[in-house]
Amino acid sequence: MKKVFAVLFLVMFSVSCAWASEPIKVGQIAAVTGDFAAYGVAEVESVKIAVEEINAASGVLGRPLEIIMYDCRTRQEDVVNAARRLVDQDKVSAVIGPNGSGLCIAAAPIFNRGKVPQIGTLPTNPLVTVEESGKVRPYSFRICFLDPYQGAIMAQFAAINLRAKKAALLYDVSSDYSQGQREFFIKSFEETGGKIINDEGFRGEDVDFRSQLTNMKDSDAEVLIFPFMGKSLPLAVKQARELGIEIPIVGGDGYGDFMWEICGETLRNTYWVTHVDRYDPALKTFFDKYQEKTGTECQEFVNAVLAYDCVYWLKDAIERAGSVEPEKIREALEQTKGLKLMHCTLTMDEFHNPEGKEGVVLRCDPEERKSLFFTKIKPE
Repeated sequence: MKKVFAVLFLVMFSVSCAWASEPIKVGQIAAVTGDFAAYGVAEVESVKIAVEEINAASGVLGRPLEIIMYDCRTRQEDVVNAARRLVDQDKVSAVIGPNGSGLCIAAAPIFNRGKVPQIGTLPTNPLVTVEESGKVRPYSFRICFLDPYQGAIMAQFAAINLRAKKAALLYDVSSDYSQGQREFFIKSFEETGGKIINDEGFRGEDVDFRSQLTNMKDSDAEVLIFPFMGKSLPLAVKQARELGIEIPIVGGDGYGDFMWEICGETLRNTYWVTHVDRYDPALKTFFDKYQEKTGTECQEFVNAVLAYDCVYWLKDAIERAGSVEPEKIREALEQTKGLKLMHCTLTMDEFHNPEGKEGVVLRCDPEERKSLFFTKIKPE
């Protein structure tokens, strides 16, 4: 019996010694309740998976990662409060999330004054990392490409691949994300010689788009552009098809597999510009692990993959910095070059944005109830 206790003591002692040093505190902000909860939950679960993997493999600089997560409920006042707590109270070394452009822009002054680096998972508006004056926000970063880039891809795809010369556009007037994509789509589409013949707006809480869509149906548009996200997106797609609009629909990275539950076969002839291909073989191991850990299939796959890769990007930066001091981590994030992550090879440009990432275009297949790879585009 004494030998058994001795063995147990040695095992417990060795485990405790493995983490004799303090954990590295990393903040996470995600909307796990509210309209965009599905996106936020996917990010939280993916970050957990990455942290478990890293900690099981001796951590970072011999120390475990500890995630301190706050739910921002998709509200700017909540994201500001969460940012203040992470900077002033929790004293984190860095922060991952949130995913929304408006949320990141609202929190940016807190992180930049507090000198804590923050990595946005999916905020595509240019002002996330750059102030309106053009000055770079020194502590704000992102792993995704931008609205100008995404808008240009959407425009190039509509004009060249779909051969459309006339477009109708529906957008969310209350969303920085949606307004940014709209603006840059229009600019790029008109540069190809295309014409916007309908430009209709709605507010984020709206659920009925039939009035705007009827105007589009009565026009001679050759493609519908839907640059928005959340529950509005599948509702708008479904209502468009129910009104008899059968022309192609092109949207951005607001697409998620959750849309099949609402849209079903009405997702026919829809195309989505996004960051990753759900069925890329390089992502299979991650998605298998996600299902094993959560008991559910990963539907919001873009958010999940980018959040997961944010953790590994941060790990790499801390290791290159050789420090958990926020200012040194910021410098390492800024100097990222040729980092191989799960979904891309990452290099930061001077504005804290990924350099040269290709956009993936997915096409929905109602028979398989999947979004399948269609093509890749890098704007000219």
